[in-house]
Amino acid sequence: MHAKVKDLEKIKVGSVSYLNARPLLYGLQRSEELMLQMELIEEFPSKIGGMLIDGSIDVGLVPVAVIPKMKEWHIITDFCIGATGDVASVCLFSEVPIEQIDTVLLDYQSRTSVNLCKVLLKHHWKIQPRIVETTGEDYRSQITGTTAGVVIGDRALEQRLVSSYIYDLATEWRIMTGLPFMFAAWIANKPLPPAFVDAFNQANSIGFEHLQEIIAANPFKAYDLHTYYTENISYDLTEEKRKGLLLFVEYLQKMEVLKPVM
Repeated sequence: MHAKVKDLEKIKVGSVSYLNARPLLYGLQRSEELMLQMELIEEFPSKIGGMLIDGSIDVGLVPVAVIPKMKEWHIITDFCIGATGDVASVCLFSEVPIEQIDTVLLDYQSRTSVNLCKVLLKHHWKIQPRIVETTGEDYRSQITGTTAGVVIGDRALEQRLVSSYIYDLATEWRIMTGLPFMFAAWIANKPLPPAFVDAFNQANSIGFEHLQEIIAANPFKAYDLHTYYTENISYDLTEEKRKGLLLFVEYLQKMEVLKPVM
């Protein structure tokens, strides 16, 4: 009876299941104190975002595009999944140059990335291709001819070996706005105990002292993970990234592109 009550009181934490989250999860998963206080769930980004919106979890490493859909939100750590240049794992892939694309497939696993692509299509590239929202299948084989596709996460790192044209969405955002981009952050849908938040934040930093161990534990032939963790992903949640986030949310609100891609 007591164990069940204790389980119910655990803080439910959701995280993306991609390689880019491994450094942030390293310290959390090795903290006995935190693991006693929380239940950790790993899923693809749009799934975790939906769970945070509907209250199935209390805090999540979620795509920032969920923010306008939340009644209450709190960024609780000094860490995020962002980029100041090429992010490598969030790209528009194509066999033809951008001006020849007539159809864009959107990754069902994403909210932020597909909406970022919509912003770039309209305001940066200024083209109006047909937009197709994919569902649960692997659609990458359909990226052929004049049909392009947004692919994110580990599958995007694999797709880099296939597609002739790779448009890195973080880089294109930087070209358009001059700002870095924040793809995901630790966001809570309610105030959490300050002691938990402090310990949670500190645990996020531990993985960066153990990158070689993380790389060894996650063998990945398609892309060099040391480059990915140290040059592509920018984990510090800086003031410039906050500025980029606010500008992105403004674009979303103006374009009304907030329909979930679940």
